[in-house]
Amino acid sequence: MTYCVGVKLDEGLIMASDSRTHAGVDNYATFCKMTVFERPGDRVLALLSSGDLAATQAVINLLHKRASGDPPHLWSCTSMVDVANIVADALRDIERRDGPYLESGGLKFNASFILGGQIAGEEMRLFRLYAEGNFIEAGTDTTFLQTGEAKYGKPILDLGVTSQATLEDATKCVLVSFDSTMLSNLSVGMPIDLLCYSRDSFRVTMKRRFVAGDPYFETLKRAWIAGTRKVFHELPALAW
Repeated sequence: MTYCVGVKLDEGLIMASDSRTHAGVDNYATFCKMTVFERPGDRVLALLSSGDLAATQAVINLLHKRASGDPPHLWSCTSMVDVANIVADALRDIERRDGPYLESGGLKFNASFILGGQIAGEEMRLFRLYAEGNFIEAGTDTTFLQTGEAKYGKPILDLGVTSQATLEDATKCVLVSFDSTMLSNLSVGMPIDLLCYSRDSFRVTMKRRFVAGDPYFETLKRAWIAGTRKVFHELPALAW
């Protein structure tokens, strides 16, 4: 399984993904699920992938192949909606190619993406794309989008992330949501890939991978646990 989060703030975007894949409890592997397309000064596009690894890698490979060919492609798009449609087309093409073979083996095509970024002349935008190629966009009332094992980290994001939050504070919240998810679900695991994008910068300057035992992540984890226990201790006592 996986856990991916995209957050859209007034200040910028946060994209984060775990890197664990598995085929059973005793067959784990590590694969990066974040793909970045960057043309400094013009566009930054980030994709987080969830689902069957063979399917998501096939989609990413097809996007790379088409990006070096005739337009339309990721480099020719003039809006993020166009980018979302390009990714959707690739999803559908891979599903048409591989879907029948998967179904013959009793399986179903399973791939989804979170797409975030900004193209010069347009505002930042954030989308979630489903296996069928349809997609939704984050708006005023929806600050973040998730895919994969979303339920464990969502309450933390609900409490801590608003569009007015700073990139710094929202990033802490995103990382805590990963820690809570990993505590509750063994199918999500480190390393965690994190990208923070500053609005209208059109370049990637903040990108980091957190591996097991990362000093900052461990400090954040301990501070969150200690703070949570302190708050519970200070809550009003129950009157029996």
